[in-house]
Amino acid sequence: MGNDLLTEELERLKEELLKMARLLEEQLFKAIKCLVDKDMAMAKEVIANEDLIDQMEMEIERKALGLIALKQPMAKDLRLIAVVLRMIVDMERMADHAEEIAIIAIQLHDQVYIKPLIDIPRMGKIAEQMVERAIQALIEEDRSLALTLVDRESELEGLYDQIFRELLSYMMQDHKNIPQATALLLVAGHLERIGDHATNLGEMVLYLVDGKRMDLNKIARSSGKPS
Repeated sequence: MGNDLLTEELERLKEELLKMARLLEEQLFKAIKCLVDKDMAMAKEVIANEDLIDQMEMEIERKALGLIALKQPMAKDLRLIAVVLRMIVDMERMADHAEEIAIIAIQLHDQVYIKPLIDIPRMGKIAEQMVERAIQALIEEDRSLALTLVDRESELEGLYDQIFRELLSYMMQDHKNIPQATALLLVAGHLERIGDHATNLGEMVLYLVDGKRMDLNKIARSSGKPS
């Protein structure tokens, strides 16, 4: 009976994590969309929802710690709780980056972009998909799915390098481009960091399944280097 109750509580904990992940995915999508569309209402919504993400993190942490104190889980059940506690930290930090992108969108809203925003939305889509894939890997306890985050992270870093080179050329062409190019480069940097946190989620899935830690960011960086 006790184990059944713990199993139910753990399922509810995973459901709460899934809700937080869905809101995070929405935040990532809207942060890029408000930048591209110059939608100030949406940007302000992203900023406001950051508080909701923070509240969800604290509530999940409270429930997870309560399970440890009251149910004294062992083995894989304890690993699951540890994984959830780590994941909510990474997810909250990703939400912070989304908020920063929304703030930049507000700062740039009255400016004509120096170039069409093509690769930044591509980065945003990849980052959003990485979060979705990591959470799905957790739900299914699928280590193979978690490992696919390595290739997505490498793709994200490749796009960041491309954006960096392109924006640098705009800065060199005209010094007036420097403030906006710098702001857009910051956006790309936030997205690259979101990818790092998403691979951290994948690492937690591997830890849950295998009981071992693996540095997926390190693997992604290595795979992205020329041979």
